[in-house]
Amino acid sequence: MRKMEADEQMPRLDNQLCFALYRASRAIIRAYGPILEPLGLTYPQYLVMLALWQNDRQSVRDIGAKLSLDSATLTPLLKKLEVRGLVTRTRSEKDERVVDIALTKKGQKLRESASAVPVDLACRLGVDVTDKDSLAEIRGLRETLTRLAAGFERRINE
Repeated sequence: MRKMEADEQMPRLDNQLCFALYRASRAIIRAYGPILEPLGLTYPQYLVMLALWQNDRQSVRDIGAKLSLDSATLTPLLKKLEVRGLVTRTRSEKDERVVDIALTKKGQKLRESASAVPVDLACRLGVDVTDKDSLAEIRGLRETLTRLAAGFERRINE
């Protein structure tokens, strides 16, 4: 009997918050694939574009801070977006160590096509975007995850 109790207390994969978050994250990112493909964007590139559509002309450091990406990960993404003509990368006049990223006209125009992405994703995930309760549930989940991430980041950085 005692052995059974000890086994029940052993960490189980399906009881781990980290695994549930990992699975959910991978599933959502996979769901974005077919939606972003016509735009010619990968999920990480889409995040960069979202950051720039929200606030054009930012430093690589600022974008990295918003997306929790280091410059070694971000720089290749930005180079690919630049090759596609969606962004420009220029050295700051104030400090040449700083690289500023700005949207091109083509990058700004892509925002129009990308405006349907959130609704398309919701539909792929089976969320009724006309149902206020469903939208409230999604909003609540996002707020909970945002608080959770902020709490973990604070503790890690202490």
